[in-house]
Amino acid sequence: MVAHEMDLFRRIRSEGYDLVINLTEGDRGALIAWFSGARYRIGWDPEGAGLPLKRKLYTHLVKRCRTPRHMVEQNLDALRRIGIFPAQEERDLLFMVPADAEASARERLRAAGLTPGAYILIHPTSRWLFKSWPAARVAELIRSLDGRGWPVVLSSGPDERETAMVDDIVKRTSGARVINLAGRLTLKELGAVIAASRCLVCMDSVPLHIASALRHPVVALFGPSSERAWGPWRNPRGRVVALDYSCRPCGLDGCGGSKVSDCLHSIPVETVLAQVLDLAGAPA
Repeated sequence: MVAHEMDLFRRIRSEGYDLVINLTEGDRGALIAWFSGARYRIGWDPEGAGLPLKRKLYTHLVKRCRTPRHMVEQNLDALRRIGIFPAQEERDLLFMVPADAEASARERLRAAGLTPGAYILIHPTSRWLFKSWPAARVAELIRSLDGRGWPVVLSSGPDERETAMVDDIVKRTSGARVINLAGRLTLKELGAVIAASRCLVCMDSVPLHIASALRHPVVALFGPSSERAWGPWRNPRGRVVALDYSCRPCGLDGCGGSKVSDCLHSIPVETVLAQVLDLAGAPA
């Protein structure tokens, strides 16, 4: 264990925590929970995997449900394990957009000549790029929206691979009105840009969950990951686009580990466009 990790553990222990809940499965989180010295340490039952002594590092082990279940409910099982049973009205997602983030985001939009509700936001990337729709199809969707009077704002994380994919998409849009904010927004500013859009189009990624917390119109494309576990949560204006392949959701990083998922890459542009137009309506 390197010196900076030991310093981290010591700082955590010095805080005097009473309760630590670790919702990750890695050994490092289990060790941090134990080093914290907390009286109650909650974590997933390793069920034979991971650190051999992990069972002794926690005071309470959370068993995983064997049937498909949304991750919100799965994570709430950590509370249920220690006798806290959230009521239905306590299970919502929350995302607060601070005033400064809203002001900053709206200034960016004003500089691009956009007003709230007058654009479609597309976040075409994920931290795991194999969960992304092909750039050519995203560009085709943008051209189709542009032809119907909808300007498009593009966003992404700051990772160079994500911003490079967005740059590629922009090059393919053939003069459509596109505002590229990829890699330029903080998470809170992204929340503000989502809230000000008419509709969000994204992959299985963080923006989807922000939109769910905001109860905002969103069309999410799913391939190898499960919409039952990661889809829109309690969002009546959330739509999922996924193909009925017998192999999905496989959870693999592309078919056979190839980084390309046929079930995702085969989603037709027309299918996504129809869902977006149904949620967004006609431009003002």
